[in-house]
Amino acid sequence: MNPLALLAPLFLLFELWQLYLSERYMGIKQIRVNADPRELPMTRWVATGWSGGLLIYFLWMGTLLFHPLGRAQGVVLLAVTAIGYSIRGTCGLKWVLVVLTFEGSIRVGMLLSLFLTTWRQLMK
Repeated sequence: MNPLALLAPLFLLFELWQLYLSERYMGIKQIRVNADPRELPMTRWVATGWSGGLLIYFLWMGTLLFHPLGRAQGVVLLAVTAIGYSIRGTCGLKWVLVVLTFEGSIRVGMLLSLFLTTWRQLMK
């Protein structure tokens, strides 16, 4: 069993928090007033937590590749992140939230899959 796969629920909560923040900073209300999310106020602890969480999350995804249990989910998580990042870099601000939501929903599904697979392996 992959012991790092036990962290999937923690990253699931992080992913849901990211979706909430994405809606808050790039959501419908911000699109209506044509606000640039880079100019909106963000507390230092939120920015630090978000950046640090993304770095740890990305490193964790990479560690999933080294163990058979969770390798498929790790590949999908990394691929979705890379594809989403490249699409977000080329699309307009109005489509960024759509891409982030789609990207997040796939990652949530993969994290749930990883958690359930790990749970089944633990119960054997």
